[in-house]
Amino acid sequence: MKALVYGVPPEPFEIPDQAGPLAHNLAHTPTALRELDDPRPPRPDWVIARPRLTGVCGSDSKQILMDFGEGDADNAMAAFCSFPQVMGHEVVADVVELGPKARGLAVGQRVVLNPWLSCQPRGVEPPCPACESGDYSLCWSFADGDIKPGIHTGVSADVTGGYAELMPAHDSMLLPVADEIPDEAAVFADPFSVSLHAITRHPPPRSGRALVYGAGSLGLCAVAILQALYPDVAVGVVARFPAQAELARRFGADLVLAHEPRLAIIEDLVGWGGGRLRQPLLGLPMAHPGAVEVVYDTVGKPETFEVGVRVLTSRGTLVKAGVHAPGRWEWSPLYFKEVSWVGSNAFGVEEVEGKRQHAIAHYLDLVAAGRLDLRPMLTHTFRLERWRDALLAIANQAESGAVKVAFDQR
Repeated sequence: MKALVYGVPPEPFEIPDQAGPLAHNLAHTPTALRELDDPRPPRPDWVIARPRLTGVCGSDSKQILMDFGEGDADNAMAAFCSFPQVMGHEVVADVVELGPKARGLAVGQRVVLNPWLSCQPRGVEPPCPACESGDYSLCWSFADGDIKPGIHTGVSADVTGGYAELMPAHDSMLLPVADEIPDEAAVFADPFSVSLHAITRHPPPRSGRALVYGAGSLGLCAVAILQALYPDVAVGVVARFPAQAELARRFGADLVLAHEPRLAIIEDLVGWGGGRLRQPLLGLPMAHPGAVEVVYDTVGKPETFEVGVRVLTSRGTLVKAGVHAPGRWEWSPLYFKEVSWVGSNAFGVEEVEGKRQHAIAHYLDLVAAGRLDLRPMLTHTFRLERWRDALLAIANQAESGAVKVAFDQR
């Protein structure tokens, strides 16, 4: 099969001199389109699926574009991955082969991927306490069993992802998609679920104010979730690119701000949400009282945290859902206002409107009920052979207008 492999010698190509640094990184990334053996089910209860549409996750694009920031290289998550990798975990696919002990699926069935390589896919018995409670993204077994380390499909060398013509998956990792839900909607099941977890585990107060920092896939999904499930909450958004800002307004944001200058973000949020600005001797002012009750930070950079803690109310919540390299930031408002700074790691079984089920199942139900339509976020699709064009669209978002990019293998 053809597959886009990360962790192989690069295949350099020419990039125009005027291109930005991320585009130049693409010329040297350890990534190449290769011919690999077709995957086989690693265990009897696994299946083989053929990807139809695979979204390019922000973490995948950061890896391929080597957008690691200037922070330290001692990332603790390196214990939970193995190389080489075929990435791609936002997948709509067709089941093409069943292992002898696979259950609940049929050849030809259209499915979306729940990517977690947790206890059950690894054959670990008994399941760990996290898996028992439905917190699959907190599984204790990501480096155990007879599958190489990896938290999810695409980061284990043994479990190739959707940037390929075929993909293995455990029978529990594939959820059927109803005929009335198009591929272009189903492909957002994973990023929606990431944002759903962040919001439902740390919900905004009724009739409160929430800030979504960043308007990529996770940020825009967060706006759509807040609009659908918390319609009485006022939502502000910080968007970097015009295409993102337009979609944030379309999805129901009450206030959309540019990502720079940061002083203007703080001033505008205080003007919108109330509070009082306090000017220190140096640096950005702090709002005290603050202007918003919860910040969903889908960027995860020091400069976004600095704004978040400054605009939060006392005992507000800063939810870190974005991933970036570490760095110093001025965090004295964190302790002064007794802000809760919490991480949010992907998704599992979630409770929505009194019902507990897998986050992806919630997404499919909301789409089928006509309460969500994320399809406008899918701005660009490419064949797998044009993977460089796909990544260039992401590297040059200001010019391309890309929001969600996907590989179309239909």
